[in-house]
Parts: sequence; C-alpha cells; structure tokens
Amino acid sequence: MLQVEYNREEILQLIDKVTRKTLAMDLTWEWPCGVAYYGVSRAYQTTGNKEYLDRLVEWVDEYIGLGLPDWTVNTCAMGHMLITLYEETGDRKYWDIVMSKVGYLRGTALRFGDNVLQHTVSVSNDFPEQAWADTLFMAAFFLLRVGSKLEDQELIQDALNQYYWHIKYLQDPGTGFWFHGYNHVKQDHMSGLYWGRANAWGAYTMSQVKPLLKEWYLYPQCMDVECSLRDQLAALKTVQTENGLWRTVLDDEDSYEEVSASCGIAAAMISNGNPLHTKYVQKALKGILEHITEDGRVLGVSGGTAVMKDLEGYRNIPKDWIQGWGQGLALAFLSDMLR
Repeated sequence: MLQVEYNREEILQLIDKVTRKTLAMDLTWEWPCGVAYYGVSRAYQTTGNKEYLDRLVEWVDEYIGLGLPDWTVNTCAMGHMLITLYEETGDRKYWDIVMSKVGYLRGTALRFGDNVLQHTVSVSNDFPEQAWADTLFMAAFFLLRVGSKLEDQELIQDALNQYYWHIKYLQDPGTGFWFHGYNHVKQDHMSGLYWGRANAWGAYTMSQVKPLLKEWYLYPQCMDVECSLRDQLAALKTVQTENGLWRTVLDDEDSYEEVSASCGIAAAMISNGNPLHTKYVQKALKGILEHITEDGRVLGVSGGTAVMKDLEGYRNIPKDWIQGWGQGLALAFLSDMLR
C-alpha cells in the first residue's frame, strides 16, 4: 500500500474549489468537457456532494434540448459522465446516449489494421490511419466501462484490443515511455517524441483496467496492460522533476513542467498501488497543489496538442489558460488520494 501523507480536509476543500470552477466554465459537448466532467463525476463519487450531480444533470438536460453534435472519437469522452448520471438517476435517456456512442465506435468509427480505432476529432477523416494515445481515454476506457457494466464480452474484447494495439504502436520498449502518435500509413511515430500528456492518457487508463474487470487475469491482453504499465511507471519515476512534476516532453530538460500530465501520471501510480511509488506520489502531490489557485483554477496546463512536427512545436504550446482536461485530471488525482 502507498503511504502518502496528506490533509484530508484540505483535499476535500480543493476538490470542491476545482469542481465549482470547472462547472462554471463554458464547456461544450467535446473532449475537454468529457475529461472535465469525468473529473466532476469522480468528485461526486468521492464526496457524495449531490450538488455536483445536480449541476451535471442540469447541464446535460439543457444540451439535449438544444441538440447534440455528431459523434467522433473525441466526443465519446462525454460518455464517462453519462454512465455516472445513469447509475445515479436511473434515467434511461442518459444510457441511450451512452449506447449511441458505443454504436458509433463499434459500427461507424474509422478503423485500420487489426480493428484499431483511428483518432478522429471531427466527422472528417482527420488523421488517416493514425493511433493517438488520447483515444485510450476517449474511447477504449469508455468501451471497457460499458462492457464491464453490461458483462458484454464483445465490448470488453474490443476495448482490450484497443489497449493491446495502442501499447504495441505507441510504447517504446527500450525506454518504457509512450510516443504521442503512430502513423500506420508511414509506419512511423511522426514527431517521435515522448509527450507528457500522451503518457498520462496511457498510464491512467491502463491503471483502470484491473479494477474494472472481474477475473481480469483470464484476459490475456490484461497481462500486456499490466506489464506495459509496470515498465512505463518505472521509466516515468526517473524523469520526475525536483518540483514533483513531469515535463510536456518527458526527457527534454528545456520543456516546461506540465500539470495535467502530472495529475494523470500520479493518479496512475496511486491506482497501480506499488508501495515503492509512495515518494513519487508524495512529491507530485506537493507540486500539483502548488498549481491550484484559491478559486479552483488548475494552472500550468498545456493547450490542446496535435502530434506536432518537432520539439519546438511542443515547447511552444501555451499553458497560460485553464483547460477542461487539466481540471478533470486534477479532480481524478485528488479523488484518488482519498480512496
């Protein structure tokens, strides 16, 4: 067991501040909101504060009335929050939207190679035959949650297939780090850089597999997930900065420290439960708390980032604004601290 020292009341107060700030943002039905509201859902589950749930219901109901957008891999991130709403309210309309997203991913979403989901950000063929680490959070983790809830083996196997191939395409076996993306057409990693938040998407979603699956050891792909996460976290602890954070390009000392990646990586360490990671989580907690303001803004979060062409592209992504994914990953991390 990890033995991290923290003040429970302080963490609860921070969860409340970050949640309220997140709910005050003008987010739309897209992946930033999907990650943000996943975090709010986790905050609700951790604290039991029904106001958080009521605010989510109010927002979703208004959006349903105005009309929902077309589905993409990125918009499927909204499904995480909808699962929670259905579980807590029993209102079938939320589950119907969840299953509509599942139907899209299973039947309409672009795939390549061994049935791997292509990362899509619009209804266009944005990035032909490209696998991005982001897809694990937006789609694979979502499919696994639904498949586990329904005990649907086809959904579970599809989700685990996404994990398996994203590991094969994106993890560097030599270092244990993850690349941002993979181009199946050109058979390369494009920028060839270890982007911090890509590593957070990989680590965090892999850390959620075993808790979701009954008899996880009966699924061969879970062995790949377990070993991939083990090697990744072993590598990540070596590039944690003195401030307890991880950089936007992990192994580049001239890249800035990035808080959303740090939250996802530290949360993965908590979920993985290796007691030898205690000191790294302790350092991360200090560094992350220093980037949360009194009014609940999570600072030091890089903007939305495509697979950039070169190192300078990543170094120059701005981090001057609060972002939905920063708020959501911070809430996931803070909630995990209180598990």
